[in-house]
Amino acid sequence: MSDLAAPMTGDGCSALPFTEDYRAALKAACAEDRDIWSIYSVDCGPAHFDATIDALLARPDAETFVLFDGDVFAGMSSFLRIDQRHRVLEIGFTYYRPALRGTGFNRRIKNMMICRAIASGFRRIEFRVDARNLRSQAAVAKLGATREGVLRADTITWTGHVRDTVIFSLLAGEWLAESP
Repeated sequence: MSDLAAPMTGDGCSALPFTEDYRAALKAACAEDRDIWSIYSVDCGPAHFDATIDALLARPDAETFVLFDGDVFAGMSSFLRIDQRHRVLEIGFTYYRPALRGTGFNRRIKNMMICRAIASGFRRIEFRVDARNLRSQAAVAKLGATREGVLRADTITWTGHVRDTVIFSLLAGEWLAESP
């Protein structure tokens, strides 16, 4: 089994564990699309970035990565709700710089992260998406994840919106059966 938190490489992309060396670059990247944060449960826009990232980094059930497309700084993603006992985790808290959206970058990053999770012994991978975020729902469905349902009024977001959360899952056996 591999180390879940170790650096990853994939098809022209890579992920490195977040360190303070990347804080300024990630803050600048997150500021490139300030409007997107309204459909996230938390705000990584300039005003709230540091507090949000500090809270994420303090979670004992999370591993956060900065992402690269080749040598270009691309954004972030995390393994969340890491449950070693039940071998379940979530891939989430993902943000890509606007120029990378719709380019296939998501597929490459998620392939890399899913393969790492499975190699690390996880049997179930979850994706939790705001019901308003149709682009992210479509991207998760393209990965082959199963839409399991909606957690109604699941979360109160940083804006005060009461969010419905769409749950998707991917089982290791399904992924391995579909992978080339």
